[in-house]
Amino acid sequence: MGLLDYAPGKTRIKICGLRTPADIEAAVKAKVDAIGLVFYPPSPRAIRPEDAGALISQLPKGIDAIGLVVNPTPNQIEEIRANAAITMWQFHGDETPEQCKRLAGGLPWLKAARIGQSFNVADFSRQYTDAAGLWLDALVEGYGGGGTTFDWDLIPAIWANENAPRVVLSGGLNAHNVGEAIARLHPCAVDISSGVEISKGVKDPALIQQFVDAVRVADSNDHS
Repeated sequence: MGLLDYAPGKTRIKICGLRTPADIEAAVKAKVDAIGLVFYPPSPRAIRPEDAGALISQLPKGIDAIGLVVNPTPNQIEEIRANAAITMWQFHGDETPEQCKRLAGGLPWLKAARIGQSFNVADFSRQYTDAAGLWLDALVEGYGGGGTTFDWDLIPAIWANENAPRVVLSGGLNAHNVGEAIARLHPCAVDISSGVEISKGVKDPALIQQFVDAVRVADSNDHS
């Protein structure tokens, strides 16, 4: 198990913005493949490195602990590393490929793309060839967790097929639309944050389970 263990017909699942032991318990119970921890202070889902470390210690082996950062300094990365056993980084700002590689320090990393009308996904994937995963999100104010979908038609089908093993789809997903998203783009993984919340930053175990169930139904429909 793990976020980027690509297997056609088995969409991996990441729940992002977890902040409490109960959040971790709900994610583990629902059998997700990865959790996301937000190290971006302006976010309502932000968490301190030492608190993140305590949450990661609750995870069973095989579930990725992904650190979301936005234009981090080397010092910020080091503070997180010293306190939390992150297994993968998610760069969500304006980091260059070189910065991502250097800051990741040998760990696999994801690079977020914020998809708008003028976004060229082919150029993006060529630029970030060293990224373990390409994280496709909506172009919204702020960085992630906006609960907004982007126009999936902006992703060419040929590109989606060629890059499926490293595509993580995000942006406004929920239990009601994730089936269509999977049928359209066949990503390696899907990522959700606000779609499993009852208020900003407050996760609901029932919504987490519903989302996971919807992904599994979509997988069975997609390959039946």
